[in-house]
Amino acid sequence: MALTLSSSVVLFLCILAVRSDLDDIVLEQQSSESQSTDCGCQGLKRDVTVDVRDENKLEHHDDANIYSKTANEGPHETERDIRSKLVLLQGGWFMMGTDDPGIPQDGEGPQRRVRLDPFYIEEHEVTNQQFQHFTNQTGYITEAERFGDSFVFEGLLSEEVKSTLSSAVAAAPWWSPVKGADWRHPEGPDSTIEHRMNHPVLHVSWSDAQAYCHWAERRLPTEAEWELACRGGLQDRLYPWGNKLMPRGQHYANLWQGDFPNHNTAEDGYANTSPVMSFPANGFGLYDMVGNAWEWTADWWNVHHTTEDKYNPKGPETGTDRVKKGGSYMCHKVKLTQSYLMNPEFFFNVSIKLLDHKTAFNMDKNQCYLGRKPA
Repeated sequence: MALTLSSSVVLFLCILAVRSDLDDIVLEQQSSESQSTDCGCQGLKRDVTVDVRDENKLEHHDDANIYSKTANEGPHETERDIRSKLVLLQGGWFMMGTDDPGIPQDGEGPQRRVRLDPFYIEEHEVTNQQFQHFTNQTGYITEAERFGDSFVFEGLLSEEVKSTLSSAVAAAPWWSPVKGADWRHPEGPDSTIEHRMNHPVLHVSWSDAQAYCHWAERRLPTEAEWELACRGGLQDRLYPWGNKLMPRGQHYANLWQGDFPNHNTAEDGYANTSPVMSFPANGFGLYDMVGNAWEWTADWWNVHHTTEDKYNPKGPETGTDRVKKGGSYMCHKVKLTQSYLMNPEFFFNVSIKLLDHKTAFNMDKNQCYLGRKPA
């Protein structure tokens, strides 16, 4: 994509823990809800816009339904360390991808056996507070700040900002380039993160994520590492918690409810991002593996896979798009079983989760196929 987007890319290091729920064994049928509109984030380009003055307004509602689950203990870090707690994942063999992809072009198939060395991953996405500490320490300026604008969902803009818009993405008119939108101002120049310091940082490009990694002395997960972490120890499930989107009527992720893009009922408590750890952790003790904000991975995008066994796969050596995983608060449930590609220069609804550089080789070596998208 020719356009640079300030995505809410979240730095997220995941924890694995085994949890089973007998009520989730029966696969939830993919209903007519799967017809919901794609959020359009894959097609954001500054050179493909249309006039959107006087477009219909989008409705959003707020309410909170927050609860969390204590994560597993990871390596201890000093109390002053701003970085997230690390969780040890044992690695080993797991089945990556699926033989029943919702969208074949997303490259989730075929299912294949993958073996990973043990690794440490952060328990939640990188927050605004953590990213602010990084920028205060280094003086780093994100790509969105340098470009002077970023894409924002029109339904979250103030009337004042809407009145200044002159264009939108042709294929997804609910996305508009907004001057002054960046990680400090997620919905444009009149917005702030002042009361969202524990939310995932947004509007960070892949290069921004790499800069944070360098400072934190950590790295982005490979797509394979991300999937194993996301599954939380479960096999052949639609979600990190099982096969039902809402077990016992409980929301397990920050997702879109309602008619996209016109109305978000916010039944899960949030019409925008939520604080990290607001929803239950997966079996490994990792939070927000799906929903809230897309997460960058280290891999280049690739749709061609074989069934051959793989050991610590790292994706293609070169490419034009990077893989983002996990979906965001704008995604419908079907997005959880897909992957997206994204130009590494874009930075709108993407955030970051990190791994530790140290691999736990001395640990005994003994599943989340939730969504990949090129970024």
